[in-house]
Amino acid sequence: MKRSTLWLAFLWLAFAFLTSLGGLQDARAGEKWRIDADVIYGRRDGMVKTFDVIRPAKANGAGVLWIESGGWYSNWTDPKNKAKGFQFMLDKGYTMFIVRHASAPKYTVPEAAEDVRRCVRVIRQKAKDYDVDSERLGVMGASAGGHLSLMLGTTGDDGNSSAKDEALRQKSRVAAVVAIFPPTDLRGWTTDPPEAIKKLPGLKPPLTFKSELEASVSPLLKVSGESAPTLFIHGDKDELVPIDHSRKMLSALESAKVPTKLVLIEGAGHGFSPKQNQEQVQPAMVEWFERYLAKSKSENRNPKSETIPKSE
Repeated sequence: MKRSTLWLAFLWLAFAFLTSLGGLQDARAGEKWRIDADVIYGRRDGMVKTFDVIRPAKANGAGVLWIESGGWYSNWTDPKNKAKGFQFMLDKGYTMFIVRHASAPKYTVPEAAEDVRRCVRVIRQKAKDYDVDSERLGVMGASAGGHLSLMLGTTGDDGNSSAKDEALRQKSRVAAVVAIFPPTDLRGWTTDPPEAIKKLPGLKPPLTFKSELEASVSPLLKVSGESAPTLFIHGDKDELVPIDHSRKMLSALESAKVPTKLVLIEGAGHGFSPKQNQEQVQPAMVEWFERYLAKSKSENRNPKSETIPKSE
């Protein structure tokens, strides 16, 4: 397969993942959402950065951010389609935030990490407007989106109380993370990336940042006892981002006594089938957020980790 074809296939997998989450499941007749599209959370080089808000018919007070990123390219998709793909989350009352960052090829991984961190602050700042509890925010994403979700889970802070920008005075912490086949250690990726990454020329632009910054965007190195409870979902046949990325991060979180779990999807590569999504992935995601967004922070700090072959 030509490199250009491989790269197009990678992008298709990344951006088709949300659609496949919906799988055979369409929005049922009579169900409604309220969508606030293209909410501005910042600007970069004169261009706006935005997120969409999808409100369920009956909100439970918790919010989940979906990081729209594949290969650190952040694309726009009609939020109505997102609502259909996330019907299984809306059914449970979760308010969904579709987050876009300043995208490759113009911007690189550190800028993307900075953007999603700011987005959390803005959503916290406006939480009451969206009828969500600022302490009950979760985040999830696939591939690069999973990487950025882990960055939020491991590098959250309490904000800068003296900042002039009100958003920067807000916390960037999240209460729970779901990371789907995420890269967790980018050391060496700017100078000598893995062979599977080299075969995808489109991944070069977002990795053209200074090598000394690699550690700063490697969530494996940022794990602490303050990291958010984290669920990993990964295929055991993934050649683009091998499952060891999740396993090493799982081990680091275990050592830090942070609740964590790995759902291994047998036979899956860098992407899942509609059946796998419906029978394994979706239930695992919902169960994790039900466990860690429905309770107080103190109740969630149960140092238990699990590695299982299939979702419960």
